[in-house]
Amino acid sequence: MLEPNEGKSLTIDVAGQSWARHPIKTRLVLPEDDLEAVIAEYAPSHLQPGDILIMSERMVAVTQGRAYPIKEIEPSRLAKFLVRFVHKSPYGIGLGSGWTMELALREVGKPRILAAAAAAAITKPFGVRGVFYRIAGRDAAAIDGPTDNTLPPFNEYATLGPTDAPGVARRLKQRFGCEVVIIDANDLGVVVLGHTDGVTERFAEQVFRDNPLGQSSQQTPLCLVRRA
Repeated sequence: MLEPNEGKSLTIDVAGQSWARHPIKTRLVLPEDDLEAVIAEYAPSHLQPGDILIMSERMVAVTQGRAYPIKEIEPSRLAKFLVRFVHKSPYGIGLGSGWTMELALREVGKPRILAAAAAAAITKPFGVRGVFYRIAGRDAAAIDGPTDNTLPPFNEYATLGPTDAPGVARRLKQRFGCEVVIIDANDLGVVVLGHTDGVTERFAEQVFRDNPLGQSSQQTPLCLVRRA
């Protein structure tokens, strides 16, 4: 698939230059898959000189074994309590469940999560949102859980962010010969978790600011970006 997902545009302007985004449809990527093998199966036939390969952080995390069945996650009392301080978004569950909050406590640590919750509680009456995630950090913000639109079997999984996303991006550049970016994106915004030296974090955020990969049944975790 080298065409825009429904409701998304093929091109976008960044700093006066038009860029094309070409989502690549894949099969469902599972924990037993090898990341490089999946990319090799779908991307090389479409790659052109100068292309940037952008991929979903969930694809990377799943192949690293960082997706966990929610039936195996027992939320602590603290996790259930802290959930009330997280803003619930229609674009992703984030830390808005006991399962994902429990993973955040294990991944980031209680002191940082408690500090984030305290700050969120103080600022919430003033209508300030997003404080929890800003203090909890990117590792916490990258955690996600099942929603109504999540494809099976991941409608029963919670997923941590990928390990060493910058290192993964560098390794993939060596293998496929193109710049690589690993992103955590939804319809609220984009966070760059890892990228190679030939592309800036600011550019990646701008070229993906409308989330052209989609969030559910599109199955397009890979995208080639090139000058239009």
